[in-house]
Amino acid sequence: MSAPRQAHIQRETGETSVTVSLVLDGSGQAEIDTGIGALDHVLALFARHGLFDLVVRARGDLHIDPHHTTEDVAICLGQALREALGERRGIRRMADVAVAMDESLAHVAVDLGGRGYYVQREPFVPQPFGQLDTDLVRHFLETLAHEARMNLHLVTLYGSNAHHQVEAVFKALGRALDAATQIDPRLGQQLPTTKGYIETG
Repeated sequence: MSAPRQAHIQRETGETSVTVSLVLDGSGQAEIDTGIGALDHVLALFARHGLFDLVVRARGDLHIDPHHTTEDVAICLGQALREALGERRGIRRMADVAVAMDESLAHVAVDLGGRGYYVQREPFVPQPFGQLDTDLVRHFLETLAHEARMNLHLVTLYGSNAHHQVEAVFKALGRALDAATQIDPRLGQQLPTTKGYIETG
């Protein structure tokens, strides 16, 4: 039996204290407590729809701004994903998913090929999302992509409600990563690349 694909990340700074535990081959169980309700909500959606087991505990300087806590959670989650994937042997690597949420539709594509890059076509509707603003949601996703060493492209195709747009994105991200991290038995222990190498550090 292969080793479980999981990771535990801790980050302590003068601004935040964050721990993230991630099991890729889970059942969608989430225990999230960041002190930011909107962030807790979307991370629970991400875990449920990706069938990841995810524990996030974060404390930060929320009396100033949610930015530091949100950013550091993204750093830790990206690092956990990177560590849990290991050398990325045998994974499908690429996937894309479109998800509807009422009047909103989001399309997310990922490539776990070892290169961190983020592209968003069409901005979120400029409305507050709980304690977060939508630019901070964008920053979370960008940081996650770079730390996980993945290409993350999203298109918010349409929508008039920021909450619905963001929910659709995190559901789609969970499902796309679930598909991309799956082991393809045809690959065996091969890397899913013609280069023979994937940057994981």
